[in-house]
Amino acid sequence: LSPGAKMGCFTFIKVMMILFNLAIFLGGGTLLGVGIWVTTDKDSFLDVFGVLSSTVMQVVNVGYFLIVIGAILLVIGFLGCYGAQKESKCLLMMFFSVVLIIFIAEVAAAVVALVYTGLAETLLSAVLTPVLKEKYGVDIPFTEIWNVTMDKIHCCGLNNYTDFNNGIWHSQTGAYPDPCCMVGGLLPLVHCHPCGCFLQGCFDQLLEEIRTNAGVVGGVAAGIAALEIASMSVSMYLYCRLDQK
Repeated sequence: LSPGAKMGCFTFIKVMMILFNLAIFLGGGTLLGVGIWVTTDKDSFLDVFGVLSSTVMQVVNVGYFLIVIGAILLVIGFLGCYGAQKESKCLLMMFFSVVLIIFIAEVAAAVVALVYTGLAETLLSAVLTPVLKEKYGVDIPFTEIWNVTMDKIHCCGLNNYTDFNNGIWHSQTGAYPDPCCMVGGLLPLVHCHPCGCFLQGCFDQLLEEIRTNAGVVGGVAAGIAALEIASMSVSMYLYCRLDQK
């Protein structure tokens, strides 16, 4: 290519790098703002998004999660956008390094998830079962979302109905939750008994749903990985081209 064509190609890639990372920066700022809002004004957030958001917040602290993700995206967006605009080799290399670290971490997490899937499921079950015993019947939003889940999926508890044994709900009522005793969509059994409860737990049902949609999840993950590889390639191209200017 002629020097003019090379310069035009360099300018085009530089502009695309700036616009792409500007979008990442703005997205990160938005997530950071929402995370701060959730953390400082939880009641208003619940009023807007309702019971489901409350239940999600019981499992994962959404506010802090969004703050962390937003901050990471802000840093990546700033390094890529400002580094390309100022043609700074230092910032471009920092951008490349941060994205590379994230990419390696994602690959490592995927490998661990594939190799230790069974162990991860066992640990997750061991952690969530005590939460179900302690919060079901006490935490209203948590109870409501579990009732909806058990009713829709036709399951009982995390592993099975015995998850409620020695729990607060079972200790106070001597019975199992109504959704555990729904038979064929009819009214709940008057005297709920384990033999009348759904024997399958929700955990296996949810895992089956995830496995069914594994192709979609894998496609999204592959798309993100492709974007990260493209970003690293572009940043390294700009970095190397700066030596020739």
